[in-house]
Amino acid sequence: MESLGGFLVFVQVAETRSFVAAGRLLGVSASAVGKRIARLEERLGVRLFHRSTRSITLTTDGMQFLERSRRILAEIEAAQLEISQSAGSPRGRLRASLPLVGSLVLPILADFMLAYPEIELDLDFSDRVVDVIDEGFDVVVRTGALADSRLAARQIGSFGVVLVGAPAYFARHGTPQKPADLANHICLHYRYPKNGKLEIWPLRREAGEREVTLPISMVCNNVETRVCFAMRGLGIACMPDFSVRQALKDGLLCTVLDDYVERVIDLSIVWPAGRSVPPRLRVFIDFMAARILADNLP
Repeated sequence: MESLGGFLVFVQVAETRSFVAAGRLLGVSASAVGKRIARLEERLGVRLFHRSTRSITLTTDGMQFLERSRRILAEIEAAQLEISQSAGSPRGRLRASLPLVGSLVLPILADFMLAYPEIELDLDFSDRVVDVIDEGFDVVVRTGALADSRLAARQIGSFGVVLVGAPAYFARHGTPQKPADLANHICLHYRYPKNGKLEIWPLRREAGEREVTLPISMVCNNVETRVCFAMRGLGIACMPDFSVRQALKDGLLCTVLDDYVERVIDLSIVWPAGRSVPPRLRVFIDFMAARILADNLP
């Protein structure tokens, strides 16, 4: 506890650059603050501050120690918060970034709000790759592999990809029997917001078969537009299976070239690593994982 008190006093002095101001915030005298800093420096064997009659500034060792001290105090604060909240319902603000796949997550989020009314959801829907830490998100739902060592992740599901069109479209234009037939069809494409490139349709090719050049009849950057246009008979779209599940069940769309389409995309929840997971985030992760798994059971 003596060491913990030293961390707290040191951080206050480092942030205020004054023994007097730090003592005022801590409710002790400036001389008591000075003695605590002197004992801390003696124990560490380094000088933490350059002192003069006019100013107090951090040494190089002091700057390094400040970063560690802040991290230690933040962990203690998070642990205290977690313990205090564990006795009651999870509460507080949860800032989340989610992909533009409303048909997948919106019903789940609505049910989460009903289950945890004391959690304030701050939702950002975007298909761009957000910087979880620098942009201040508590949690992000994203597809694909995790490439940032600062983050922790939990896979909560996966989904396949299908090529779909309306029965009326195939009645007018015929049903493609092999990927090469798509060259004579109307194709509705998706453009990645991050790099502006078109999504490549995951079509399996036979040995020696050349890649099919797909006609570009329409390009957009969201799921709902392509679902709508496909149901209106305007062309064939490459879609995540969850986004067209109900339309397929209702007969508004049908799949083609199922034997040639190969892709499974992982869906994960991502959050900043190396810190205590507050109750509101823990229940969000568990709720999303359980519901997405249940909704994808056959």
